[in-house]
Amino acid sequence: MEFFKQTKIDFLGIKTITGVISVVLCVLSFVSLAIKGINFDLDFTGGYSITASYPTAVSADNIRDKLDKSGFGHTKVITFGSAKRIKITMAPKKYMQTNTVKISGQTVQDQLRKRVQSVLGKNAHIDAINFIGPEVGKELTQKGILAIFIAVLATMIYIALRFDLKFAISSAIALAHDPIIILGIFSICQFEFDLTVLAAILAVIGYSLNDTVVVYDRVRENFKSMRTASVKEVINSAINDTLSRTVITSGLTLIVVIVLFVCGGPSIHYFSLALIIGVIVGTYSSIYVAGALAVVLGLSRESLFPPQRAIDNTP
Repeated sequence: MEFFKQTKIDFLGIKTITGVISVVLCVLSFVSLAIKGINFDLDFTGGYSITASYPTAVSADNIRDKLDKSGFGHTKVITFGSAKRIKITMAPKKYMQTNTVKISGQTVQDQLRKRVQSVLGKNAHIDAINFIGPEVGKELTQKGILAIFIAVLATMIYIALRFDLKFAISSAIALAHDPIIILGIFSICQFEFDLTVLAAILAVIGYSLNDTVVVYDRVRENFKSMRTASVKEVINSAINDTLSRTVITSGLTLIVVIVLFVCGGPSIHYFSLALIIGVIVGTYSSIYVAGALAVVLGLSRESLFPPQRAIDNTP
């Protein structure tokens, strides 16, 4: 199935403009990350997890509104197991960093239970209150960064073995380009960053890699069939040849994640938002960044097909 037929768009003709756009976006992302940082969720910062049950089904949105009005900011409320049970997560205040400190003869946990109970009402039964220390968050942050680094490194090794080192370097930069911009947008807008967002970033890396490998594979095939064409013409032809596949795949994926964003509820709100940004940025990088970087790094026909040495049979 082809969405576009025999397009001849000069994608590399504007590689300077697209390169400037990518550099500006990455620089803005780094500046925001350095100044504002990331608004880490409870998964990373630590805090309290509260489970409560009701005799009848309740609305998580209504409970979240009640907690916000009562001064419990930045809380997350989701149904837990059934519509009659909820799970509340909240970042602790400075004096709530532990379970054992006593204030007015009561532990912080006891005071928190009393305050939450008054907000939830008499029909609610608080089943458990658990404190998650920030040490767990630090470990998750380190493992998340390590996971992204390993993913990019493994990608470079794979593409270097399958194609060429220039392709490996350009694809690695293109792959790093995507999560940097996602993190930058989350930093600028101070969206909450939780484990689901980290999972979305890893998914975007794999999604973008798939698009990039398809384009690179067509570049290699075009070098065989277009023997007199320039490198620019070969890469432009490869991107045009795979454009229908890219648009259809990205378009359908984008529709799905938009539906998740609108109808999926607050528990996967930022997960779907990260995927929306990632699909758009990943499609852009596979079309405008990966191929252009390969040209800048000096890709040539000889990079993929080294000239064979003539065999001298003279005795």
